[in-house]
Amino acid sequence: MATISKQFLAGANGTGIKIVQTTSAGTLIHTAIAGATDIDEIWIWACNTDTSALTLTLEWGSADVDDNIKMVIQPSETVLVVPGLILQNGLTVRGFCATANKINCFGYANRLDV
Repeated sequence: MATISKQFLAGANGTGIKIVQTTSAGTLIHTAIAGATDIDEIWIWACNTDTSALTLTLEWGSADVDDNIKMVIQPSETVLVVPGLILQNGLTVRGFCATANKINCFGYANRLDV
């Protein structure tokens, strides 16, 4: 029988992860569970603490630009940027923004042990 457990993102213990990197490879946000059987369902919200709009780039599983997720986040806005997408095999989610230390990421992973 499958079980689900809520996990902290790998880069934090429930606190925000400040996006420090301005280019690839980005700041580590999460490392998915190792192996090809179990999966992590990942939820991430991003908050822009700057006074201008910023583009957050998430490297989803690799630094290949074809695997990137990009979103423009307005000042003082917190938005859902990863709505439960899944990842496994120890792949990582990393983030970068042209302006360092102005985007914070919050969230969790639902670990599905099947």
